[in-house]
This record gives sequence, structure tokens and C-alpha cells, in this order.
Amino acid sequence: MQLAKLFKGLRAAYSGSNVASRMRHFDGWTDRATSDEVGVNAYDHVETVREYYDLCSEFMVFGWSEALHFSPLAPGESLEESQIRHQRMMIGKLQLQEGMTIIDVGCGVGGPMRRVVQEAGVRVVGVNSSEVQLEMANSLNAEAGVERMADCIACSFMDMSGIEDGTFDRGYAIESTCHAPNKEGAFAEIFRVLRPGALFWGQEMCLTDKFDPDDVRHQTVKQHLQHGVALNEIATMDEVNRALEKAGFVVEEVKDLAVEEGDSVIPWYRPMERRHGNMGAALSRIPLGRKALIGASRLAEALGAIPKGSADVVRFMDRTADAYVAGGRTGIFTPLYCFLARKPS
Repeated sequence: MQLAKLFKGLRAAYSGSNVASRMRHFDGWTDRATSDEVGVNAYDHVETVREYYDLCSEFMVFGWSEALHFSPLAPGESLEESQIRHQRMMIGKLQLQEGMTIIDVGCGVGGPMRRVVQEAGVRVVGVNSSEVQLEMANSLNAEAGVERMADCIACSFMDMSGIEDGTFDRGYAIESTCHAPNKEGAFAEIFRVLRPGALFWGQEMCLTDKFDPDDVRHQTVKQHLQHGVALNEIATMDEVNRALEKAGFVVEEVKDLAVEEGDSVIPWYRPMERRHGNMGAALSRIPLGRKALIGASRLAEALGAIPKGSADVVRFMDRTADAYVAGGRTGIFTPLYCFLARKPS
């Protein structure tokens, strides 16, 4: 049933395109990023990120959830339950009140957006440059009955010129501004569309203090993460803080929620390493399940059930999952650096 839904989604997302060719082109993005081409041939990281999500989103939702983000894991808790708990923590930090209008920066397929609307009674406007994700978000919002309170705008968060200054009471960005080609520029644009006094909550992918730039293994893991997650650079936590402050924000609270505070804490990368949570979804996340999905995709391609090249996307995502685990095991990488900032009144 779930595979049938996935294959149907892939046919729609990849309709009329050569997926294998697109995947080969995307896979070479780090080489293009370091090239000397200028003008119309100059590298555009915003376009790279858009293609990353257009290619991978159907598989991401199938294997992870509609909430495409990491979250702190607790014993006896599934990934999906931890994501809900994490989103509720964010809702509390933002002090949301009915009647507010909130911006979801890089809204993905709208998992957190729907949670915020349903539990806080606020209106949410999601910003996203991926057409595939926007179509999924609008469809899922309608299924959840929140379409009147959840809107989506097709644009990059680097340029939200269609939105007036001081439009939103609150804002949040969950694992989205880590993709920014210029972090200070992204935060400055978010700062502009928030009202004076507005709170802004964010979750960033960062290098930790354990990262040693002179360690060859550390550099290799970092490069694999950048390539596999379409990150132009991976900032340190201090760099994130400085970018927020340069954009005009007052940083009120910061914390790496991946830091283990006891033996009972489960590493954030556990679902990609071995089974965690309910059997069905969990199996597609672990190495054996990912290999099985590659095989199933190859068979489906041969039968004409999904476009050729789909299995190439799964192989790419399998390598990316391995990079996440390596980043987590070495302790040099965290996807859970969370901050609360305020636009001065």
C-alpha cells in the first residue's frame, strides 16, 4: 500500500523528465560550485537546493515522515512522536496566540505547519521554492482541513520581495536556512518580514566544537554531508549566532539539543542506523531497508511502474544517510542547534 502510494507520487513528481539525467547533473553540484563560470553559467545554489528537494521529497516523506526534520529522541518514543514533541516545544517557545500570522521559512511539505495551525490556532504562511513540495503541502493541508489557515508561497527565502515589511507576528525555520548560500542574507530577509518585537525560532545544521579542520576524516565527513544534503557550507554554532546578530536579531536562547545529557538519551541518527519506532516506517530508514528500497525501485523501473532513474535517487539518499550517521558518530555534526531570537521593538 505504502509502496503503491510512493510510486504514484514519483510518477507525478518526475512527470515528463529524464530523472537519471537530472540526478547525474545534480550529483555534480559541488564541482559546479567551485568552477570559475560567470554570467548565465554561474553556479546558483538556490537552484541546487530546489532540485534536491524536487528529486528527493517523495522518498523523504516515504522513509521519514511529513515532518522532514530531526528531533531529540526519547526511550520508547517513535520518530514521529519525537517530532510532534519537538514541534510542540517550538510552539511554546514562540508564545503563539490565536489571531497571529506566522511565517514558516522553507516549509517543506508542511508537517510542522499543520501542527502549528491545529494546536495554536494561528494562520501560517509557508515559503518554499520547490514546486514538488508545494504541491504536496497544499494537498496535505486540504486533507487535514487546514487550507484556510495555511497558505504557501512559491519563492526563495533569500528573496521574499513579494512580502511586505513587518508582515508576520512570529517566524520559524526548521532545517531550512542551513541551505542558504548566504546565512546573514537569509536572516536579514526574515528579519525584514517580521514585525517589531516578533520572535523567531530556528533549527540549524551545524559543525560542533569537536570538528577539527586539520583532521582528514572530519573533512571527508563534512564534504559528504555538504554534497548529500545540498549545503553550500556547514556553519559553526557561533557563525549562526553572529549571522543572526548582524541581521539585527537579539539572540535570547541557544542550545544544541543533540548533546547527550545522560545514558537514556538516544542519538538523533539512530533511526538511520538501526530500527527505532514502529516496524513499517522504521525499516525503510535503516541500511538494510534502504538497500531493499533500491532493489524495489530497480524492479519497478524495469516494469515501467516508475520513471527510470528513480533508483539512482534512492542510492544517492542511501549515501547521504551514511554521511549523517558518520557525522553523528564522530560528534562533529548536529542537525539540532536550536535558537530563539527576537526582532527589537
